[in-house]
Amino acid sequence: MSGPVGVGVIGAGVISTQYLANLTQAADVSVKMVADLDVDRAAARAAEFGVPASGTVAELLARDDIEIVLNLTIPAAHVSVGLEILAAGKHIWSEKPFALDRDGGRELLAAAERAGLRVACAPDTVLGAGVQTARRLIDAGAIGEPLTALTLFQVSGPESWHPSPEFLYARGGGPLFDMGPYYLSTLVQLLGPVSRVTARGSRARLTRTIGSGPKAGQEFPVEVPTHVAGLLDFANGTSAESVFSFQSSKPYVGVVEVTGTEGTLVLPDPNNFDGDLQLWRDGHQTAADAEPHPAVGSTFSRGAGVVELARAIRAGRPERASGAFAFHVLDVMVALQDSAETDGRLIDIASTVEVPAALPEDWDPAERTIA
Repeated sequence: MSGPVGVGVIGAGVISTQYLANLTQAADVSVKMVADLDVDRAAARAAEFGVPASGTVAELLARDDIEIVLNLTIPAAHVSVGLEILAAGKHIWSEKPFALDRDGGRELLAAAERAGLRVACAPDTVLGAGVQTARRLIDAGAIGEPLTALTLFQVSGPESWHPSPEFLYARGGGPLFDMGPYYLSTLVQLLGPVSRVTARGSRARLTRTIGSGPKAGQEFPVEVPTHVAGLLDFANGTSAESVFSFQSSKPYVGVVEVTGTEGTLVLPDPNNFDGDLQLWRDGHQTAADAEPHPAVGSTFSRGAGVVELARAIRAGRPERASGAFAFHVLDVMVALQDSAETDGRLIDIASTVEVPAALPEDWDPAERTIA
């Protein structure tokens, strides 16, 4: 096929607004339809962003002009809906996490391979200026030989502001599966595949209470650890410490640091696409002493990975935010959770992935590249 790649969106929830705001402005894709179980919500979202059609999932999957389908359903439906998309002969861009378990992830990858289709996955924040600038600096030897990394995400929990937070505390949720993909994908992008992990976890309360919206005051069960602290070994000999928590009264958000033999690189929040970096050397005492490094590259935001996937399909080359990459991150998350629930058992990571080279500084998802 030629011309912009046709895109359909399944799931008209909160996250769809960010994708649609960006993708409707990208020249290399054309958003054709929004579908949802709630067809009225799909219609409202389509009208909001000028998408020409809305309706049911079956109607979207029957369209010949849609090549990529964004799967923006809840995590528990990512695999089942993904398999429907592949069965309809369409490529997938999935919201994170890739799946809830390894079996589901493997099933998606196998189905895509059999069909000769692509399955790619968020987060595409790793394609943004912040992470890509860090990758280029590390590749250039700015911190010497990388040795260790630190990531911290600690908050009290999303139930205070999210009107329907139950799924964030169900299987496939918690701070590890909700926020882990951003931090772990960044680490893999910078340090390569993970070889083994160990972790500890806890669950502060068995129930939580919704704090806002029409269900405010309702209690719901907590099914997963709400704090996971992990140690990760990478195949290249580096290591990292990572904390993911929904039970800290003192927030630490967006902390990613990589230390090498000649300095420490401090990244911006991996849940965003931009933000300046700092390079600390021995003797630096405050942030004012550190070397500033403005982020250089795309700040297109969510949807950049969909555009990159579309370009990869047209060019016949591998996509960057691939299913293999997402599966490796899933494998690491499952291992961290299993270790946390078995008193810190050391778990080897069976999967691996080849990490693509850094993007060029002038890579721009908004520009037209597909004739």
